[in-house]
Amino acid sequence: MSKEKPTQETTKPSKKQPQNSNKANSQKAPQRWGVAHIYSSYNNTIIHITDITNTETIARTSGGQVVKSDRMEGSPTAAMMAAKKAAEIAMEKGINSIHVRIKAPGGHNGPNNPGPGAQAAVRALSRMGLRIGIIEDVTPLPHDGCRKKGGRRGRRV
Repeated sequence: MSKEKPTQETTKPSKKQPQNSNKANSQKAPQRWGVAHIYSSYNNTIIHITDITNTETIARTSGGQVVKSDRMEGSPTAAMMAAKKAAEIAMEKGINSIHVRIKAPGGHNGPNNPGPGAQAAVRALSRMGLRIGIIEDVTPLPHDGCRKKGGRRGRRV
């Protein structure tokens, strides 16, 4: 009775390089970019997601669509819910990365700083799994247009 030695193939599994599944998935899936336009005033927050050329609308929601009372439209809670809704729609259509453009009312009479919903909306978009590229402020700034209200001596309280 001659005993045959088992071959190397049967005793040891073939050596393959271990693949990190997260790395492999991120490299395989192509990045599809979009642009999230967030208009945030003290009364409302509007989130509008377009394609990278800004020509085709992918998703559009506002604070008024997700809350019942008018006074809640500009709140961070409403902005988070609206951003979550917009992100779900965008992800269904294949967008997985976005650039963010935040806009406040601005101009010669509006406030130049965005409302309370802007930061909450960006955070909610990030938490939904969208990769965020550039965040920029696109608030319109006046360059000597109309005269400000209030008269020569300003507003007297």
